[in-house]
Amino acid sequence: MNINPVLLIIIIANVLFSMKGFSDRFFFDKYKFQIGAINRGEKIRMFTSGFLHVDYMHLLLNMYVLYIFAPIIILKLGLVKFLILYIGSLIAGSVFTLFFHKKELYYSAVGASGAVAGIIYAAILLNPDMKLYMFPLPIPISGYIFGLGYLLYSIYGMKKQLGNVGHSAHLGGAIGGYALMLLVYPTIFTTSFTTVLLLGIPIVLLLVFGHKLK
Repeated sequence: MNINPVLLIIIIANVLFSMKGFSDRFFFDKYKFQIGAINRGEKIRMFTSGFLHVDYMHLLLNMYVLYIFAPIIILKLGLVKFLILYIGSLIAGSVFTLFFHKKELYYSAVGASGAVAGIIYAAILLNPDMKLYMFPLPIPISGYIFGLGYLLYSIYGMKKQLGNVGHSAHLGGAIGGYALMLLVYPTIFTTSFTTVLLLGIPIVLLLVFGHKLK
């Protein structure tokens, strides 16, 4: 499959920025998401952290998922709306993380997972019956079920602080992708109304009762 030049640039930027961070700890620490530094005014970290990764496996996984799902958005909506979804989801993931961990001054995170989660959600809204795999299930499941499971797992993971994973960024990115998709492609209300409703209910409940997760 031919890769779109803009998508290729985004992937290359992630690779080069991450590789610089792998070899230069000062660079990594300067641009990672870190609550205390952001509260001191270093807001740029909320964007730059989305191009840093912990290691090659983290980088490879995010870029592979982006490579798979991004063309669905680009083909259907075009480059401008794809960029709105990607960048908007990245920022949404950072904003949600900042809100949820605002009292944890030393909390830090990196990765394009928020942006990628938003792209996954947008792609699912466009094609809710796409077949996806969710480990450890050996059979494909419909996109809307994958999306709902991903959302619920992220909420649970955020509540329980499972693993060294930025669940709040994943969740914020997914919410950003969902909301922005409704904004840039309102036709989705008629073409995928059931999926919009199914994925929207837990998001609304989270936004209303999310403070109870802390």
